[in-house]
Formats: sequence, C-alpha cells, structure tokens
Amino acid sequence: MVEKEFSYPVGKSAGQISALLVRPENARWLLVFAHGAGAGIRHLFMAGTAMSLADHGIASFRYHFPYMERGRRAPDPQPVLLETVHSAIAAARDCAGDLPMLAGGKSLGGRMTSTAAGREPLPGVRGLVFFGFPLHAPGKPSDERGRHLDEVSLPMLFLQGTRDNLADLTLLRPLCDRLQGQARLHVIDGADHSFNVPKKSGRTEEDVLAELGQVVADWASGLGAGPDRSA
Repeated sequence: MVEKEFSYPVGKSAGQISALLVRPENARWLLVFAHGAGAGIRHLFMAGTAMSLADHGIASFRYHFPYMERGRRAPDPQPVLLETVHSAIAAARDCAGDLPMLAGGKSLGGRMTSTAAGREPLPGVRGLVFFGFPLHAPGKPSDERGRHLDEVSLPMLFLQGTRDNLADLTLLRPLCDRLQGQARLHVIDGADHSFNVPKKSGRTEEDVLAELGQVVADWASGLGAGPDRSA
C-alpha cells in the first residue's frame, strides 16, 4: 500500500491545495474523491472509505476544496468549487495516470463533481460515484439539485442510506430511473447521511464501509476497460 501527501495549485487565487493518495498494490481504478461540506479529507468517514476502497483494489485521491484548506466553514462560490474539481482530476492523473479514473465524493463533493461533469468533459473519468448525494436541504424534499444530472453522460453510482434526510428516496429513485440506465442506486438499510447505522441494526461502521467498498468495486468492474467516455 502506498500513501502519499500532495500539494498542488488551484487557479490564481485559491493557492495550494492538499491531497492524499492511497494506492494498494493491486489497484485497478483510481477514485478522485472530494469531501463533504463540513469535514475534510482526514475525516474518519473519508479515511475509512479510502481504506475500504483500497481493500477492493481501488486507489483514491482525496482532496480539499480551498475553503476547507484555509479552515473556513462556508464553502467557496460554485465557480471555485468546480475549478477545484477539474484541478484535482488533473493532479490525480499526473500522480496515478496509469489507472482508469472515477470521480465523485461525499455529499457536496459528489454534487460539485456531477455539476462539473454536466458542464464539460472530465478528461479520463469513466464514471461518477456519490456517497450520500445531497438532493435537497433537510426537511425540504425536492429534486431540484439533481436536475443537472440529465446533462451528465457518464455512468453514475448513488450510495444512499434509508435514513438520509438530504435525499428522499421517493424522489431519488424516479430520478435515477429517468436517467435511463446511466445511474445505479444502491441503498444501505438504516444508514443516515453520514452512513451511521443504529446499534439495534446489528451492523458496525466497519460493516457499512466494507459494503461501500465492495459495491463500488463491483460497479466499476462492470464499466469494463472500454473507450474513454468523458470526452
């Protein structure tokens, strides 16, 4: 297992951004992995998911958005977030470009990746992975935040918990159906937006992380090694 820290520039004003590469010896894919709105790349969920992915042959490149790098709470304006997605994909390609790439992230990170993919190609990326896609604000069911997904031409994997209060499954399921084979939805029973499950479920955090890693690996293997569909 290779673990490396990186620093690379994003735009003229955002400065240097930190990233962590985890690459198992048997790596078959590389996930460019963005964090959620409130926690950075060293958060337990991000680190645990990276280890689970590695156990299943998927390397990961976890990167910060500029606001998180600077220790701020409020996310950057959307143009900065989208520029960061593109910069991270380029940096990941530079450090592990021999692997076919996936991109996505936790909550905000996944939504910004899909927004970027809907506006222009993500060079080298074969599919998108969303860990808790934030379809709407808590308690305000709507599919408005998912409407841009119609513009995404890449395969998409949605990993969602049944207790996720940012993604009403009665809205997310038909949205995925509407994408006509481009999207797969995998539901984790009892999980909330952070993928925590109740103790009474009999499952542990490690069980959930292992499931996430296995599902991503199985889905990625189904993408095959065909032509790059990002352009």
